[in-house]
Amino acid sequence: MSAVDLPLAVLSLLACLHLLGEHRAVRVLQRPRSRRERWRAVSFYAGLLVILAALASPIDTLAEKLFWVHMTQHVMLLTIAAPLIVLGAPWASIWRPLPLGFRRTVAKAISRSSWCGLLRALGRLLSRPIPVWIVFSANLVAWHIPGLYDLAVRDRAIHDLEHVTFLVFGVLLWAQVLDSPPLRARLSAIHRVYYIVASAIVSWVIALVLIFAASPLYPAYAHLAHRPGGISALTDQQLAGGVMLVPGSLSMTLFVFVQLYLWMGMDEDVPRSRSALRPL
Repeated sequence: MSAVDLPLAVLSLLACLHLLGEHRAVRVLQRPRSRRERWRAVSFYAGLLVILAALASPIDTLAEKLFWVHMTQHVMLLTIAAPLIVLGAPWASIWRPLPLGFRRTVAKAISRSSWCGLLRALGRLLSRPIPVWIVFSANLVAWHIPGLYDLAVRDRAIHDLEHVTFLVFGVLLWAQVLDSPPLRARLSAIHRVYYIVASAIVSWVIALVLIFAASPLYPAYAHLAHRPGGISALTDQQLAGGVMLVPGSLSMTLFVFVQLYLWMGMDEDVPRSRSALRPL
């Protein structure tokens, strides 16, 4: 199976399962999906399309020749596809169409089997904000170490693993600040702001290193005989840092402003509710 066929096959399977799950929900509940549920479905499908554009389009081909295009892939997975999937809350819809016997067997094994004890412990750990932030940040830093990054560029399997970890840890990160039923974010509005800003700082530091480095850091790109557009390896690296710093921060910046607006609105509602309880 080619590099394009694999993500296309996986995304098609997820989309089909989700469509079947939504159809079954309508049939069982005997009512059309609510407006919020329809918007969640649209968000999920949009996330799948972003993944498809990043991994199964000319972007993936250009990423082998241009560092800044490769960085664009990462931005699309981490800051666009991941939050869209979390907002889409596709978990129940994807699970629902699977055979009942299979679902019962898997659920029983995960919840009761002793050999799944480590998996349960890992699940509990990765449901908490601080461990998720640590894993997300460590993963981001590790893949930008020159040796590992070059290995990902040269080896397709490692490259795919890189993208999978970006997407998985991106979903885990955004699930800490966005409700994704039946999952609920534990952090308050203002703590969600702190959390996302702390996550963005890690990428900002990496971006600044790329922008202000005096020489190319990644041999896989520095040693290319030709780059589309004829740009130098150092310019390519600086553009990659710019992509990570500016477009890579847009969704996080938007989230911060929305959360601050909600948080200030909650503060204004408190005195109003108290004044309404005062006797005339």
